This record gives sequence, structure tokens and C-alpha cells, in this order.
Amino acid sequence: MDNPSRVFAAILPAAGREFTDNEREQGLEVRAVSRQSPGNRLREIQVTGTAEVCCPADRVSVRVSVGNSKEAVNEVTNSVSRRLEYILQALRQHGVKDEDTTVRRFLHREADLYHMDAEVTVTFSDFEKMERICSVLLEKLDKSVCVGTPQFYHSAECLSQLRRRVCVSAVENAQQKASEVSQLLGQSLGPPLMVKEEETKEWRNENEEDESRGQGATALHHHHLPPTPTITASSRVSVSFSLRDRNRKKL
Repeated sequence: MDNPSRVFAAILPAAGREFTDNEREQGLEVRAVSRQSPGNRLREIQVTGTAEVCCPADRVSVRVSVGNSKEAVNEVTNSVSRRLEYILQALRQHGVKDEDTTVRRFLHREADLYHMDAEVTVTFSDFEKMERICSVLLEKLDKSVCVGTPQFYHSAECLSQLRRRVCVSAVENAQQKASEVSQLLGQSLGPPLMVKEEETKEWRNENEEDESRGQGATALHHHHLPPTPTITASSRVSVSFSLRDRNRKKL
């Protein structure tokens, strides 16, 4: 019994013409593979596809703190507790869930004074709601409350969705490329034979990072919100498709 054989036949450029650098970068390879016998011939096209997808932050965290100092423990705890309860009530009235808030309290004594500090950390997915609540707290509590600079970030779910989107987009681009090439060669594109993600990258927008560092601690004094960070993800995939002769008669 004859051993199975594999024959590779690359499509060559016309006489006197070389492939350009751009053609090499496109990652295009067309080959014919013979398995088992010359009559059972698999025609295959291999292409690469790339894509980039940009995604803004979907979460923001804000710290709201209050504090006071009194000679009596009851006085300082009552004073801070009243303002803390107002903060929590304002959050509930604006639809903020309890699981999105974290409360910390710290009571200590220095000489003859008792000091109490309380901090509420709130996570928002609605940035406009965050801005409204911060404005209400600053208006009602004035100097007795400290509202920290909003910290924008990407949730794990957002990053996972970004990585899936960019991979799917790269595969779609590879399929579109293979389809156009197969039409140029008078072939019909068959089903995919292999899909492999060759490379992935992620990076933050450098301009946004520079702006954040430049504003620093003066952001609140100039009434500037920190820029909403964005993350860009890229993906490069290698995909193989079978080719069918367009003129071949169907049995």
C-alpha cells in the first residue's frame, strides 16, 4: 500500500515579477495538498487577519470622607455618624446598591481630643449619576465632606468582552481577505480548516496617561475630571480555508 503523500504547490508571481513587501506582510499563502492519492486533492488558502478595538473604562470609583474632633466620644461619633448617614441616604435615593458601597470608620484619641474619620467608597457604572451625587454631597455638606478624585477603570467583564471582540474581528477580516482572493483566482471559498490566534496586545492611551500625570493633585482645584482611560487591544490570527473550483460540476 502506498504511503500517504503531501504536496505543497504555492502560487507564484508572473514571470519577471516578485512579491512586494506588502504582499508578504498580508500573510497570504495558497497551496494544494494531496492526501492519500492524486485524485483526493485538498486545495487550501492560508491568510492572516488583524484587528484593533478600543474600549473606554466602564467603572469609576469615588471616595467620600468625613471627620471631626471632639473632647467627648459621644459628641464626635454622633457628629460623624449624622453626616455619614446623610451620605448613605443620598446614595440610596440615587439608586446606588449597597453592594456597590464600602464603609470604613476609625476612632482614635490624641491628647484630650477624640478623632473619628469615616470613608465611603462608591463604585459607579453610570458616570452621570456619579457626577450628580458628588455635586449633591458637596452642595449639602460643604466643607465638612471631602470628595476624592474619580478613579476610572475597566472591569474584568469589560476586558474579557474586549478580548473576544478583537479576536472575532480579526477572524472576520481574515475571512473577507480569503474570500476576495479566492474570487480573484476563480475559486469558491470552502469551510475553515484551522484558526489560530498568533498574537495579542493591549495598551492604554499614552496621551491620557500623560494628561493624568500632568493634572495630578491640582485636578480638583481646576474643576477638571480626569480623562476617561481607554484600552486598545489588537489580535493577529492565522486562518486556513479549503478552496473549491467554481467551475466544478456538482454531482
